[in-house]
Amino acid sequence: MRYFITFIICIALISMSSCRKDFSTIPNSGKLEFSKDTVFLDTIFTNIGSATYNLKVYNRGNNAITIPRIELENGTSSNYRLNVDGIPGKEFNDIDILAKDSIFVFIETTVNVTNEPNPLYTDRILFDTGDNLQDVDLVTLVEDANFIFPGKNAISMKIDSLTLNGQPTTIKGRFLEDTELTFTKVKPTVIYGYAAIPPNKILKIEAGARVHFHDNSGLIVDRKATLQVNGTLSEKVIFEGDRLENSFSQTPGQWGTIWMRAGSKDNEIQHAQIKNGIIGILVDSIGSSSTPTLKLENTEIYNHSNFGILARETNIEGHNVVIGAAGQASLAATIGGTYNFTHSTFANYWNSGIRQLPAVLINNFFVYTNEAGQEITQTRDLKAANFTNCIFDGNNNIEFIIDKADGGGLFNYSVKNSMIKFNDSSNSFDGVTEVDFANNTNYSNIVLNGNPNFRDTQKSDLIIGDKSDAINKAITTPFTLDILGIDRATNPDIGAYQHITFE
Repeated sequence: MRYFITFIICIALISMSSCRKDFSTIPNSGKLEFSKDTVFLDTIFTNIGSATYNLKVYNRGNNAITIPRIELENGTSSNYRLNVDGIPGKEFNDIDILAKDSIFVFIETTVNVTNEPNPLYTDRILFDTGDNLQDVDLVTLVEDANFIFPGKNAISMKIDSLTLNGQPTTIKGRFLEDTELTFTKVKPTVIYGYAAIPPNKILKIEAGARVHFHDNSGLIVDRKATLQVNGTLSEKVIFEGDRLENSFSQTPGQWGTIWMRAGSKDNEIQHAQIKNGIIGILVDSIGSSSTPTLKLENTEIYNHSNFGILARETNIEGHNVVIGAAGQASLAATIGGTYNFTHSTFANYWNSGIRQLPAVLINNFFVYTNEAGQEITQTRDLKAANFTNCIFDGNNNIEFIIDKADGGGLFNYSVKNSMIKFNDSSNSFDGVTEVDFANNTNYSNIVLNGNPNFRDTQKSDLIIGDKSDAINKAITTPFTLDILGIDRATNPDIGAYQHITFE
């Protein structure tokens, strides 16, 4: 006990000495300098907190100074929150800055748009008073939205979890009501948890709509349900996270996925951008062997921490599809199925870690461990994996793999007039017939290891330039307009874009 008391006394003495100001200061003279004269807090949704922004305050003088007061002009009623040199609050007294030194001011905000007549919310940070008063403006745009939240149990107050196929799950969320089955461009839709489309219902998302997902959130299309995304060239539908700040514009993994469950049907996505999630679209199991589970047209899928599209024994048809960076594969067409892509670009320039998979992976199997601890490989029919006028590229040496497990049934694939990056410098694929590009049965008119001449891969800008080896190498198809609406009825280029001349 004696040693414990001694320890406490020592801690107290250290604390007292650390809090004692051991230098002298002079009053601030109104000559502070700032890292910026206005702090722009990027657009936020109503009632959702912003990211943290910083302001640096400099004392360029030869003497330590004391700023008698730092405060928000709107006082304690301000929607901004400050942290001055490690101290949170809205009003601060006697803040010291050493000579030739600086302090940080951190700024955050949360605004309820219903309480503010002007969506442009502003305030000022005031430094000192009277003749020495200086200020820094604070500006943020607050946007109203339709919010979809999971319910709560009235007794336990726990967030509701979804029941799928009659079985409870741990997925937080709820099924959409009939009144929620149309998303418009009037207001963005912000989803917390997973919003599920009920069986035999259709969610229609109109041109120009924006759908934002919170962390661990997404959209589920249940069995017999349908998703229809009806964007246009001039008004795309955007799916992304709910952080609107510029610093989040290329941050992957901000939300979960759009999950089309086994038995969902007639899903169509036109003129959409899907970005910054974990898996852009997860498509499960064929609902009909003749009708695609998902039709994709003029759609861009970028910057997902795992997959752009993860397909499992399903049926997908796509044209003018662009799938960019993903932490594993841009497109993984697995466990067999039917896949038909025309004039599509798969270019995986992931730069947030080491990527083990190619841009496009196709296989006909899955592996599991049975009750006896044995590893079992199950195969399924690959009814079709047809790619016409497509680009397969990225920052790995090998960006296209067809992986066949023995013992399966159908294994049909065809790649025509496409550009493939496949630089097998280690000869790992010698003798693998599925990637024998000289095999005219499955491959025709292949441009191997050509230069796509993308405009800016780090910004997911996969338009090709006039030095591209894809120019005039495609064959004519019914899809005579590229993803930007440019005519390609004659002399079409490989990929989703007709080439342009970069400025």
